[in-house]
Amino acid sequence: MSRFNIRVYGIWIQDGHLLVNEEIIRGRQVIKLPGGGMEIGEGTIDCLKREWQEELGLHIDVTDHFYTTDFYQPSAFDDSQVISIYYRVSADSRSFITNYQENERTYWLPVTNIKEDTFTLPIDRIVGNMIMQGQY
Repeated sequence: MSRFNIRVYGIWIQDGHLLVNEEIIRGRQVIKLPGGGMEIGEGTIDCLKREWQEELGLHIDVTDHFYTTDFYQPSAFDDSQVISIYYRVSADSRSFITNYQENERTYWLPVTNIKEDTFTLPIDRIVGNMIMQGQY
C-alpha cells in the first residue's frame, strides 16, 4: 500500500427509503451510497457537502456520524488503503434528486429491500447491513 484513500458518504433515509447511487467506476458497475473522496485541505463534512453538491445538486445538512472503517480494507481500484466515514444527512426535499454525471443513476431504495449483497463495495455492505438491522 502506498497511501490512504479517505472516502466520505452520506446516509439519507426518508419515508423508509435510502438514497443510493449506481455508477460505473473504472468499467465496473457499482451500487453505493452517495459521496466520494476527500481532497487535500478538506475536512470530512466539507468533503461530503461538496460531493453531494457535485453529484446531486443538493445542499445537505450533516446531522451526525454513523460509522468509520475500523479494519484494514485495500482498495478494489488502486494501491491504497480505504478509510470510509459515513454520516447521516438530510436535505429539504427528496423530489429534487437529479444526477449531474453521465453513467450514473440515483434512486430511492426501500430500506426493507436492502439485502446483504445490495451494495458492491465491502465497507458499504457493512453499513447496508447495519441499516438493514435497523441501526439507523
